[in-house]
Amino acid sequence: MNQQLPSEAHDSGMGEIPMQTSEIVLQNHQVLANEQQLTTVTTTSRPEEQSPTKAPTTVQPLVPPVTQFSDDDKKTMQAVIQFLKKKNLQSTISAFEKETNYKTDSRSNKNDSMQMSSAEVNSLLSAYSNEADPSSYEDNYQILRQFVDNSLDAHKWELAQLLYPVFVHMYLELVYNNHKEKSSVFFNRFNNELESFHEDDLMKLSAVNSKLEMEGNCFVFDLRSNKYVVRMSSDSNSLLKQQLQDKNMPIVQNVIHRYLILETFEGRPRSKVQIEAISGGLCGESKGDENKVKVFFGLFKEPDIDIPLEEDDEAAAAGDNDQSSESSSRSSRKKKKKEFLSKKTKADPNAPSLQRIPLPDAKDADKAEHMAAAKESLKRVRLGGQTAPSVLCYTITNSYSGVTCVNICDDSSLLAAGFRDSRICVWSLTQRKLRSVRKTSELGMLDKESESILENMMEDDGTEMRTLTGHHGIVYSVSFAPCRNMLVSSSEDGTVRLWSLLTWTNLMAYKGHLWPVWDVQFSPVGHYMVSCGQDRLARLWVTDHYQPVRLFAGHLSDVDCVAFHHNCNYIATGSSDRVVRVWDVLNGSSVRVFTGHKKTVLCLAWSPDGRCLASGGADGQVLIWDISTKSMVARFNKHVGSIYTICFSRDGEVLASGGADDSVKVWDFQQAIWDLDASSGGVHRASHPLISDKNYLISDFPTKSTPIVHLHFTRRNLLIAVGTFEHS
Repeated sequence: MNQQLPSEAHDSGMGEIPMQTSEIVLQNHQVLANEQQLTTVTTTSRPEEQSPTKAPTTVQPLVPPVTQFSDDDKKTMQAVIQFLKKKNLQSTISAFEKETNYKTDSRSNKNDSMQMSSAEVNSLLSAYSNEADPSSYEDNYQILRQFVDNSLDAHKWELAQLLYPVFVHMYLELVYNNHKEKSSVFFNRFNNELESFHEDDLMKLSAVNSKLEMEGNCFVFDLRSNKYVVRMSSDSNSLLKQQLQDKNMPIVQNVIHRYLILETFEGRPRSKVQIEAISGGLCGESKGDENKVKVFFGLFKEPDIDIPLEEDDEAAAAGDNDQSSESSSRSSRKKKKKEFLSKKTKADPNAPSLQRIPLPDAKDADKAEHMAAAKESLKRVRLGGQTAPSVLCYTITNSYSGVTCVNICDDSSLLAAGFRDSRICVWSLTQRKLRSVRKTSELGMLDKESESILENMMEDDGTEMRTLTGHHGIVYSVSFAPCRNMLVSSSEDGTVRLWSLLTWTNLMAYKGHLWPVWDVQFSPVGHYMVSCGQDRLARLWVTDHYQPVRLFAGHLSDVDCVAFHHNCNYIATGSSDRVVRVWDVLNGSSVRVFTGHKKTVLCLAWSPDGRCLASGGADGQVLIWDISTKSMVARFNKHVGSIYTICFSRDGEVLASGGADDSVKVWDFQQAIWDLDASSGGVHRASHPLISDKNYLISDFPTKSTPIVHLHFTRRNLLIAVGTFEHS
């Protein structure tokens, strides 16, 4: 038996879908804010015929900028190229040099380059050579540990940041100098005293027991080629210097001098909570000069549109003849329309110029889509405070090949899912069927002057689900184009593929990544796409060019997720090095570096106003970053497992998160920002994050056994969740 969807969903075009028997079943569970109801709907999969189509129109691509590199930048470039040479990634080196305009010595052939790379790695590790008595390592570290423990609480937590990096490099020195027994004793004695979030890194470190293993270990290479950054107050730094002078700790002093960067600031020392909030990066905190570039986070002024004031659909359907109610409804709609126009048509002083990067011109279809979105937004439910969103949950069952990713288009009419068997399935979430363009012979018979030519080009019959095949590995990510006529996907096979949703065929295969591509996303205006993968790089693509136009290099491990800023001038990336970076599309440079996650960053989302960036990770934390003040402004940590997806409501009032703990949580984001402004007097200090202990959780929607893999707010602020049922 079928039941009708909620009125809010029904008004958005989400109708009933008949029950059918199928291999893949998409179940829909409604969970309302104040009551729970269950509705089951299913869709079936069926392979479709494919036909060729033309590539999209072009826009002049970005031109690689001429960049002047500082000495630190050159060292970073050399380290990246050394790593790529070691892995014999010659094509990636060529693309990297072309993108950055940084050239290496071309006189050496491939074999010489590889030999040089090995020599450079050995030279890098030779700094660990030390003739000191191996027994003195334990004594030196014990003195440092006692000094930290006996310090005043005001300085204790800042000085405690030294323990982990000093321990790591002391251990590596012992290993490099072939003191195997002493290194094992040193590791076993002190590793349990370090913070729990270093557990994964310590496991990797424990596997390195010889000089030969150090030379072939990427983790050791990253630790040695990047100094660990520790920030502390000038008072704490003075205490440390005094201790090093008074006590005989030459090994500790040598490690701090060689492998650490101590950055000091004036003012009060940071508290334990403040330090824990931003700790966790593979190489410590971000450097002070990495977040100084101005970021244009504002949104473009939207075109002037005239939104016709229509009668409320629900009132018309109910046949309400009450004049006072009708007058009140019309007055409310006028107020919402006025608020909408006043917010959208004002120029944002923080917005970039329209000519900063090449953007496609708006077409008539884009203007019509903007008009439809504006009309939908007038019926939007305002969330926050005591008002929680209604939640519509789709559960994908009987998917024996395994669902790996899900995406819903902007108008909530289409849902796409990627599977382990390399398939992509696209469902219609409305009563409108998925149709294909007619055959060439039939198109020639159509009246090209007809006003309904676009509608006549499509076949009369359609299906509720279509299947796309072409990848040769697990599909890790899918993303709809804003126009809903194209879909982009990434896979284990190292390719990014562009699909037509008119002919249901593959348009282009972008080959640049050499290893699995974890994530890909269309820009808010289409035309551009950004992908990231296991090769530690993010790449910017243009739909009509088969080579990337930008490379974003800087992460020390896999880049696991990407997110386009709403103004298309910036992208955000999250990595297994537990760092979130923001990149400038104009020149490919990193403009923000944020630390705070204790495990891999799995998902990202920009706030509707473009000022804040939210990140979710395998550590169960949702962290909010202010791009303007360069600081963490909120932390939500009620999840008990990895967070797979986060999403802001359309008005930016609330934030929803979902993940491996089989639940959807809704947070009062706007209240957290207001409380921060009140407590800090409207000024956020970048070195001192003000994290409130207040519980901002509005609602918690648990499922029986359905990890949530995707969240999406409709234009009316209905929250759609998608998960996969797991048998116990």
